[in-house]
Formats: sequence, structure tokens, C-alpha cells
Amino acid sequence: MRRDPAAGGNDAGAPTARAPGGEGEPHSLHRDARLGSADKELKAGATAESSAPTTLGSPRQREPRVKVMDPAGGPRNLLPRPCRVLVLLNPRGGKGKALQLFRSHVQPLLAQADVSYRLMLTERRNHARELARTEELARWDALVVMSGDGLMHEVVNGLMERPDWETAIRKPLCSLPAGSGNALAASLNHYAGYEQVTNEDLLNNCTLLLCRRRLAPMNLLSLQMVSGPRVFSVLSLAWGFIADVDIESEKFRRLGEMRFTVGTILRLATLRVYRGRLAYLPVERVVSKVPTSPALDRQDQQGPVDTHLVPLEEPVPAHWTVVPEQDFVLVLALLHSHLGSEMFAAPMGHSAAGAMHLFYVRAGVSRAMLLRLFLAMEKGRHMECDCPYLVYVPVVAFRLEPRDGKGMFAVDGELMVSEAVQGQVHPNYFWMVSGQVEPSPPLEPQLLPPSQKLQQTPPPEGPL
Repeated sequence: MRRDPAAGGNDAGAPTARAPGGEGEPHSLHRDARLGSADKELKAGATAESSAPTTLGSPRQREPRVKVMDPAGGPRNLLPRPCRVLVLLNPRGGKGKALQLFRSHVQPLLAQADVSYRLMLTERRNHARELARTEELARWDALVVMSGDGLMHEVVNGLMERPDWETAIRKPLCSLPAGSGNALAASLNHYAGYEQVTNEDLLNNCTLLLCRRRLAPMNLLSLQMVSGPRVFSVLSLAWGFIADVDIESEKFRRLGEMRFTVGTILRLATLRVYRGRLAYLPVERVVSKVPTSPALDRQDQQGPVDTHLVPLEEPVPAHWTVVPEQDFVLVLALLHSHLGSEMFAAPMGHSAAGAMHLFYVRAGVSRAMLLRLFLAMEKGRHMECDCPYLVYVPVVAFRLEPRDGKGMFAVDGELMVSEAVQGQVHPNYFWMVSGQVEPSPPLEPQLLPPSQKLQQTPPPEGPL
């Protein structure tokens, strides 16, 4: 495996495994998890609430709320006890059993933990986006999203489209996995120190995190394309092989996460390459947080200013790394550790605040090697395959320009138009329910020790 110039070693802030007991143990592959001593203090006599779409859990008098700090710099927070949440559930996600799973696995734990709720079932594509854009957020302590990664994408973009987006995006979010792609939930499970699990075990672990009420700030990826408004990503942007598998396997959705295995085998049989240009700003070359272009500083789109980006029609700044135009098999910008509940894509550690993982695979890789990489990814061993076509670098921003409009973009698993795109990470921008012991440290590229500076690859051949 080849690493790119200016790339650091393992990212700072990698979580440590939680000791058994204390606050409850995670689910193992044998589903032997149980509530620990802290959860035994929860009221045991509460009954499960009705799961009708508009049913509210029993209201209780609230304790004083912990002061909410700015996620850009404040410490980890806690949800109040008792708390009230809005659950947005996609009944058609994954294998179509989300509502059944909510009743059997989530409701009983919420009842014990003094978490009252209103359950709303999404009815169509972008329904959750519309709800997040119009909901009276002051009624809820958190928004709980029970589906795959696509529904969380809708909710975050809906919050960013509100007139009060600056405060709306601070509303804590929670991911409960019930889709075919549960990468965000798997990442949160990993940050909590839990064993890598799938299906009901992963759902139980994430529900336990909600019951324990801990919050941690998360990075947000802002994406600019040639056409259309900005898009915000909570997980990833993929182009090429990974995007093809993600989108083309939709017809196998009823298989759950097995759809990705089937899609991978089918795409390997007719492997494609995609010509394009890639450039990125490595973590170690971050020189300023001042806007680099007045044009972007005056952008009329709401949301945070992308300080490291210049307009797409201009060349990237001189301190960026430029990959010569070539054929790629895939490009992946990833904010978190997992690309699926059994795809441990970023074993190098939790990204620092303001950074993301950038992977790309150059054309020339054999089908056998590509299959080996994807099989090894289940346990995060693909970085040990010594594949000369695989490149990894931690970055804060990137630009990707497909040639001839070929290949598909998948943003958080959602299909996007194939055109020039660029993006940058905004550090610690929103809150999520998480078992992460400490927030990611701020980005301090100048403090990376020499031992973490990687071998340089040949210099770029020129600006985009």
C-alpha cells in the first residue's frame, strides 16, 4: 500500500476500548450484552410505549439541562434525564423490518431509560429532509434517525437548509441502524470501544449509547459542485468502484448488507476504470484558515464558509497536492472508520477534528488484488496487503474532476450527478450520540512529529 506526500501516520485521538461492566457491556457476536451497573439505576418499572407514528412517550418532569456548549470548541455534552426525542424511521429501509425492530429492540430500552419519544414514519424520498427543515426543534432534546446512512444525510441537509441553520445543526442527532448501509452507526459503535457487530447486535449497542446520553462533536463535509447548491455529507463521497457497487446494488436491498457483497462480485466481473483529475490539501500543509478567495467569502449559499477552497473554475492553491490526470478504479473521501457494518475501511484511527481519510486506487490493479482488499477490509487488514495501486492520505480538502462525465458519485450512499466536485471538512460541527471517550483533537499539522511524516511520492506535475 502506498501513502501520499505530506500524509501523517495514525490520526490522533484513536479511542480506547471500554472496560467491561460499569456502564454496560456491548453486544458480542453471540448477543450476550446486558445492562451494566449504571443502567441498573434506571427505572425498571417503565412499560414500553405504543409505536403508532404519532404516539408520544409518557412525559416526565425534566432535570436541569446541562449547558450546551459550542460544538466547535466545547467539551462533550450530555442529554438531560429524562429526555424527549423525535424518532424518524424509514419502514422500507434495509430488509423492511425497521418498525418491527424498533418495537422489539429499541422501545424497551428507551422505556427503562426515561427517554420519551414521538415516532414518525417517512413515506417517500426526502421526506425526512422536509421534516428536519420544518420541525419545531425546541420540542426535542435530540433527533433519532432509524434507517441507513441515507436518512441521516437527509436530516442533516434539511437542518442546514433552515433559516435558523446555525442553531438547528446543533440539535443532537442519534443514528440507530436499520438500513442496508449502516456505516455511521458502525463507526460510532467502534468509537465506543465495542466489538464489530452487525444487525440486531449493532442496533442494541447504538440504542444503549442513546440511553447513556453521551454526546460528541462530529466533523461535517461541505461539498461544492458545478451545478446545484452545496451538499453536506456526514459520512463519505465515493466515485468509481465503490459508488457503482453502492448504487447498482439497490435492487438487492432486501438482502440487507449482503447486497454489497453481491454488488462487489458483479462489478469485479466487469471492472471499469474512470479517467479524472484529483487534488487535495494534506493535513500537514494546512497553512491558514483565512478564506483563500473573496468569491467564496461572498457566497450567497448559507452554511459555513469553505476557507480552504477556491472557485471550481480556478486552479487549486499552490500548496495543494495535485495527482496527474490518470485512470482510477475508485476515489473515496471518508469521515469515519467504517464504510459498512463489516467494512472497517479506516483502521488508522479516528480522524482529527477538521480532517478526513482520502483513499484512491489507480488503474492497473488486478481483480484478484481488488477482491483481496475488500475481503481484508472486514477486519481492517486491507492496509497490510501492500498494494502499490492503493494510496491513502489524511486531508482537509479535495477536488475531483471526472472526465467525460463517467462514473457515479455516491454521497452518504445517495446518487449524485457526476461532475467536478470539491469539498472541505468543518471540524466538530454538530453533535451526535456517541460513546467516544473524548472529542477528536483539533487539527495541529505543525505539531506532527517527524516519525509520523511519510515518505514522499514524486512531486505533482502542475496545477489543475
